[in-house]
Amino acid sequence: MNIQTKYHGEIKVNEQEIWHFEKGLPGFPDEKQFVLLPLPNNDVFMILQAVQTPYIAFVITNPFLTFKDYEFKIDDSTLEQLRLESEKDVAVYSILTVKDPFVNTTINLQAPLIFNMKNKKGKQMILNDSPYHTRHPLFKQTEKQVKG
Repeated sequence: MNIQTKYHGEIKVNEQEIWHFEKGLPGFPDEKQFVLLPLPNNDVFMILQAVQTPYIAFVITNPFLTFKDYEFKIDDSTLEQLRLESEKDVAVYSILTVKDPFVNTTINLQAPLIFNMKNKKGKQMILNDSPYHTRHPLFKQTEKQVKG
């Protein structure tokens, strides 16, 4: 099937590549199907693109690449909703808020995206009572970088 995307124009996607978010994402409850799209020449960042709405697309990354001590427990309702049976089936991503200049970009560690790699189900899980926030600086910044 062909879909329109925010960053890649019109592309063809295989229906087996579609991720199902049963309850959508916070703020986007009607968007229940997404695809993960690569960024050219980049192994760190990807696009989480809504299948139905071209302008809904998020830059995401694996938070463990930058935050080695990042940890949380997947709650029972998420385990059940995604039908997670094994740790090896889990992938975790976080949404970025891309800034200009890019060194000012932030990452949402309070609401990780949890993916079941086995059945293509996903959910954005809100971490309540956690030390994490929605806008952690992605990069260690110097004063010069912040000013741009």
